[in-house]
Amino acid sequence: MVRPRRAAATALIGGGATLSGFYGFLIGEAMLARRAIGTTDARPPSPDAIYGDDLPGAPIRLLVIGDSAAVGYGMTTADSTPPAMLGIGLTHVMDAPVEVRSQAVVGAQTSELMGQIEREADFEPHVAVIVVGTNDVTHQVPPSTSARLLGDVVRHLVDSGCEVVVGTTPDLGTIRPIMQPLRAVARRWSRNLARKQTIAVVGAGGRAVSLADLLGDLFVENRDIMFGLDNFHPSERGYANMVSVLVPAVAASLREKNRLLAYASYPTTEPPRDLMSVHAAAAEAAENAGTQVVQEAGHGRRWATVLRRRRA
Repeated sequence: MVRPRRAAATALIGGGATLSGFYGFLIGEAMLARRAIGTTDARPPSPDAIYGDDLPGAPIRLLVIGDSAAVGYGMTTADSTPPAMLGIGLTHVMDAPVEVRSQAVVGAQTSELMGQIEREADFEPHVAVIVVGTNDVTHQVPPSTSARLLGDVVRHLVDSGCEVVVGTTPDLGTIRPIMQPLRAVARRWSRNLARKQTIAVVGAGGRAVSLADLLGDLFVENRDIMFGLDNFHPSERGYANMVSVLVPAVAASLREKNRLLAYASYPTTEPPRDLMSVHAAAAEAAENAGTQVVQEAGHGRRWATVLRRRRA
């Protein structure tokens, strides 16, 4: 008897082809895409600094961990990297100095996050921002494994008194060097992982922010300015677009943290919000970039608050 998945795969590649041949074709496409994109261990200048050091009060300590999107792969100045943009943005919206430390690594997978945290063991961050998942997809890490590891990392940070904001895996189905049908597979895997990440992050006490189609229509329509030279990683403007949906989430987390109530509130009205099950919230967030999902206090781990991004 032919199982449904096997039948679907066989139908996709045509009669007479085998499932092993289909996966062999995908592996070949993946190798071509990786060759076109290229790999490097190069890092931009370090963004580690205190931003807004002329402002009064003790700095908010921000730790950034994750992969190349968290590093700011391809940037040539510190201020053009996501960690620096986060520091600058938070300084403005919180009206307080922000000390940034980044341990993100190009090519990192979720399994490497604990090691990144350990390298800043003495920092004691107030809030951590995590952007990870793309390399789990490209290395075919099972989504359930990747999400479980992420949940462990978030729980570890939360238990230490740190607020956590996670930018979930973006939609990889629009990356030009990835050809069809691998592009369709990458889209399905990345969105599936994003849903599982959201559930794990919220369950562990963190706040998940969907990066969904930040590599979608906006990037496709403005590819020349949103993507970097490798057509895979974002340009400076692309990274700024990512940071623009993370800053409000970080500010909201800090607002809710009792020991930081003295800092100014994020100076905007609250976006539309709904209470729904965590699974339903994760499914919606995976399709809508900028959506925040956070555990709803007093409703248990199965319920979450969804804050939707306001569209201009």
